[in-house]
Amino acid sequence: MKGFRVVTTAIAAASWFAASAVAQLDPIVIKGSKFFYKTNGTEFFIKGVAYQQDFTGNGSTTSNANGGYTDPLADAAGCARDVPLLQQLQTNTIRVYAVDPTKDHSECMSLLTNAGIYVILDLGNPTVSINRDTPEWNEDIYVRYASVIDGFSNYTNTLGFFAGNEVSNAPNNTAASAFVKAAVRDMKAYIVNKKYRPMGVGYATDDDDTRTELADYFNCGPAEDSIDFWGYNIYSWCGTSSYSASQYEARTQEFSTYNVPAFFAEYGCNKVEPRPFDEVLELFGTNMTKVWSGGIIYMYFQETNNYGLVSIGSDNKATTNKDFDNLSTQIAKVNPTGPNFASYTPSNSPQACPTTSTWQAATALPPTPNEAICSCMMSSLKCAAKSSLSDTDVAKQFAYICSPTVGGVNNCEGILANGTTGAYGAYSMCNGTERLSWAYNQYYLNQTSTNTQNNQACDFSGTAQTQSAKAASSCASITSQAGAQGTGTVTNAPAATGISGSGNGNGGSGGTSSTSKAAAIVLTVPAFDFGILKLAAYVTSAMLVGVGMVLL
Repeated sequence: MKGFRVVTTAIAAASWFAASAVAQLDPIVIKGSKFFYKTNGTEFFIKGVAYQQDFTGNGSTTSNANGGYTDPLADAAGCARDVPLLQQLQTNTIRVYAVDPTKDHSECMSLLTNAGIYVILDLGNPTVSINRDTPEWNEDIYVRYASVIDGFSNYTNTLGFFAGNEVSNAPNNTAASAFVKAAVRDMKAYIVNKKYRPMGVGYATDDDDTRTELADYFNCGPAEDSIDFWGYNIYSWCGTSSYSASQYEARTQEFSTYNVPAFFAEYGCNKVEPRPFDEVLELFGTNMTKVWSGGIIYMYFQETNNYGLVSIGSDNKATTNKDFDNLSTQIAKVNPTGPNFASYTPSNSPQACPTTSTWQAATALPPTPNEAICSCMMSSLKCAAKSSLSDTDVAKQFAYICSPTVGGVNNCEGILANGTTGAYGAYSMCNGTERLSWAYNQYYLNQTSTNTQNNQACDFSGTAQTQSAKAASSCASITSQAGAQGTGTVTNAPAATGISGSGNGNGGSGGTSSTSKAAAIVLTVPAFDFGILKLAAYVTSAMLVGVGMVLL
C-alpha cells in the first residue's frame, strides 16, 4: 500500500496543477431546499444528462479492459467529441455512475468546466458499493468512496456525490438504508476532515412503494447524518401525459416540505419512441420549480436499452437521433427562475424518521470504518485467518464459524451488523479476512481456555494459523472499549482518513473481486443499480488525492 500511496499522490499533484490551469466555474451552493450560484445568488436548476457508456439491455456492462465499466471522464477524446453536443442540449450538469480514481480526469473536467457543465458522481463502482442483499459499510467501501471524493474535490464544477443509488428498492431490503446513511454521514465528515470545499453528499432512489419512507429516513435525524440533496429516479411520464396523470403532481406535493434540494436524478420514460419529452416543460414550469431543482435525462449514449440520445459508431463518431432533436427543442423552451439567494428564507424542517411497520432500517447507524481499530484488533489475536485465502474459502468459513452450534458459543457477535435492530459489532466494519480472523480467535480462545494443549483449535482445515499477540500500547484503549466479545463502542480511535485499505493489506467485501481475498459473508456478486438497469461486473479500484459546494 505504501508504494501505491506514492503513485496516487503523484497523480493527484499532476491533476491538481492541470485543474488549476483551467477556468473555474462558480461553485454551486445549497441554502435550504435550493441550489444557487455562489457569486450572483441566482437559483440553479439542473438541466442534466446521464453520461456513461457500455450499458447493455440485459443488466450488465460490456466487457472492457477496466474490468466492467468505462470511465467516461478519463476519455479525453470522447469528452471533446461529446461536450459540444451536450451544449446543444443546454446541459449544465452530467451524472456519472462510476469513475476510476486512479486515472487522470483533468482534460475532461477542463472541457466540461469551459462549457459550464457541472458533474454529479456516484461514489461506488459495480463491485465496491453497498449491496442491498448483504449490506456492509466496511473499510474497503469507505476507501473507494473517499478516493472518488479525493479525485474530484479540486474541481469547482464538482457539484456533489451520490453515496448510493436504488440500494433499497423494496420493503424487504430497507434495512440496507442504514448502511448507506452511514456512508453519507462518513463521507460528509471526510470532506470536512480533509478541509475540502464543502460538497454535497446525497442519495438517489427509484420510484417504488417505499419512496416516502426512504425520503424521510435519509432526511431525518442529525444534520451531520442526513443527506445534503435527494435524487429521484422517476419514469412515470411516458409519451404524452399530464402533470396529474404522470403522478408528478402527487410527487411534488410529497416533497413540498422537504428541507434539502430534490431533483430528478433520472427521468425519460421510453415506452413511447421517439420520446417527445413533454415532461421537460412541466418539470421546469411554475408548478414544479418551487419544489424541484430540475432533473437529469437518462441517458446520453445509445445502447440496446434504447435510452440513448446519441449513437457512437465504430469510427468513434457521434450521431444524434430523434430523441436528441426532441429534447433539444423542448429544453430550449424553458427558462426556470426562482428566488435569489439573499432574498430566500428557508422554512422547511427535516422529516420525521419513518415508523411504519414495513420500514426495517434502524435510526442507529453502523460504525465508521477505521483502519486503526481493525489493525489493533488483528494485532491482539492469537489465531488468525491466512491472508492467502480465496473469496470462496473466506465465505465458506464464515458460514461455518458463525453457526451458533460451533463451539457452543457465538463467535461472531463482535463482527456482525444488523441494520434492523441497530446492533453493530465493534469490528463489523473491518474487511472480510479481519472479521474471519476475529471469529477464529473467539473460537480458539474458548477451546483453549480449559485445554491449552489443544493444537487443533486454530486450524480450520488449514485456513488459519496461530500468531503472537503483539498489540501496541496505543491499542489498549481501543481493544478495551471494544470489549472481549467485540460488542462495545470504540470512541477514541484516530479519525478515519481513507488513506489506505485494510489493516493487513487484504481486500474487502463490498463486493467480490477477482483480486480480493476478503469476500466476508457476501456470497453473491452484488448488483449495482444504474437507475432502471442493473450492472454486475468485476473490477478493482484504488484512490487519488485532490482538492470543489458550499452548504449554508
